[in-house]
Amino acid sequence: MPIDAAGALGAAPRVREIAWDHKDVQLYHLGIGAGRPATDPGELRYTLESRLHVLPSFATVAGGGAPGVIRALSVPGVDVDLAHVLHGGQRLRLHRPVPVRGRATAAARVVAAYDKGTAAVLVLRTEVTDADGPLWTDEAEVYVRGEGGWGGERGPSGRPSPPPAEPADHVAERALREDQALLYRLSGDWNPLHADPEFAARAGFERPVLHGLCSYGATLKTVVDTLLDGDVTRVRAYRTRFAGVVYPGETLRVRMWRPAGAERNGAESGGAGEAGEVRVAVSAVERDDAPVLADTVVQYG
Repeated sequence: MPIDAAGALGAAPRVREIAWDHKDVQLYHLGIGAGRPATDPGELRYTLESRLHVLPSFATVAGGGAPGVIRALSVPGVDVDLAHVLHGGQRLRLHRPVPVRGRATAAARVVAAYDKGTAAVLVLRTEVTDADGPLWTDEAEVYVRGEGGWGGERGPSGRPSPPPAEPADHVAERALREDQALLYRLSGDWNPLHADPEFAARAGFERPVLHGLCSYGATLKTVVDTLLDGDVTRVRAYRTRFAGVVYPGETLRVRMWRPAGAERNGAESGGAGEAGEVRVAVSAVERDDAPVLADTVVQYG
């Protein structure tokens, strides 16, 4: 049965209480590859409780439980096979820096349902608010194979744009652990696609793949460390489109382009007090730079 788009869009927001503390933050940071070298002062900002800063992408796992891409599947009118589900994209807007510990209310609802003919795309928006007001808003784009065909709006193109033609201003490589997915899933994403070889094969993959949100977090950390002097509080928004898979143990190549108009041979972009955005493209080194993340932008202030 095709997805009941009207039922999904008309459903009331699902509200839940979430809470987290320094242990959740530290586990998330380890899950995306922080802590190497273990005694590096820059890494201790992510791993040592007395110096801890929260990478904003932690918002995607704060409070535990299933990630947005999975929660979208429990909305009324949506009853699909998990093996047919792909994470198409992720968007995050920060209203304030994410605290090391907190308690908040998360309200999630489907805000768009697109009919691609042979597939459906759902957009789940989650608004998170604590006692002091809005904290963050995130949106997960969920691609479901074989569930289109109800005659609905096609929506925007899901085809990733090519990266900028000019050479990147900065290039960094991040080696992932062979057990990276096993570590990352402890933050709450228990999808067997990332751990069970038999399930991965049924979904069409040669072996378990890394969570897209793990690559998402590792990429944001790379941008923050490379261009924002490790200052996580400067991130205002972060978006990406998932263009391909990553296998645990591979190396991410992160290419970064400074804002248009920045002096390409001058001072570093992103200095204190500046505001702008960084364009990013991520690929898998061992597979001839196969695209991983596309249409990726980090906005900072």
